[in-house]
Amino acid sequence: MVRVLYEDNHLIAVLKHSSDLSQGDKTGDISLDTEVKKYLAEKYHKPGEVFIGVVHRLDRPVSGVILYARTSKALQRLNEMLREAQMKKTYLAIVKERPPEDTQTITHFLKKIEDQNKTYVYDKEVKGSKKASLTYRLAGRSERYYLLEIELHSGRHHQIRAQLAAIGCPIKGDLKYGYSRSNEDGSISLMARRLEFIHPVKKEKVVITAPFPEGDIWDLFKDAGV
Repeated sequence: MVRVLYEDNHLIAVLKHSSDLSQGDKTGDISLDTEVKKYLAEKYHKPGEVFIGVVHRLDRPVSGVILYARTSKALQRLNEMLREAQMKKTYLAIVKERPPEDTQTITHFLKKIEDQNKTYVYDKEVKGSKKASLTYRLAGRSERYYLLEIELHSGRHHQIRAQLAAIGCPIKGDLKYGYSRSNEDGSISLMARRLEFIHPVKKEKVVITAPFPEGDIWDLFKDAGV
């Protein structure tokens, strides 16, 4: 069942659960964009193919807000905004190790290895690497875990996962990047909390916020004010 967070004639934002695929892949599993097309076709009684443009993607074990374009014009303008870093993306991550600073902007060079579906982190530029930057802030703590609020300044493959691991703070459940145990549901404790941007057609500010995932670990931080 599609859970809509924002919808108008040009855009639709929905809640992605950690098991959902953002877009179809080689697994053949039903993807979220297919579910959104079905939802729109049924709601508006649309015959034939429904247009949905994929604006950005979330890794399969990640939850949160994901945005799709309903028109080609909106998709083109949103893609331009992403290229120009005019869309603010805020994520939340739960880690076990306290980060080195309460707030910090970190910059690395990331290189994706396709056949491993993994990104490697370097302090200096290497062949095939791309510069990546994010700012994290310590937003909450419990007896065993820390909540980090993260603003992305670039959109690289597995960027948050790889960069946090590089500073000694792998995300809870993320075996690929060095966490010791998986989460029972196969998720990692990373969510896309908020998107902020200027509407590509209406030119009004849009802020879309996803609810916290269900589960005891996230319940620890529901009063963190993020």
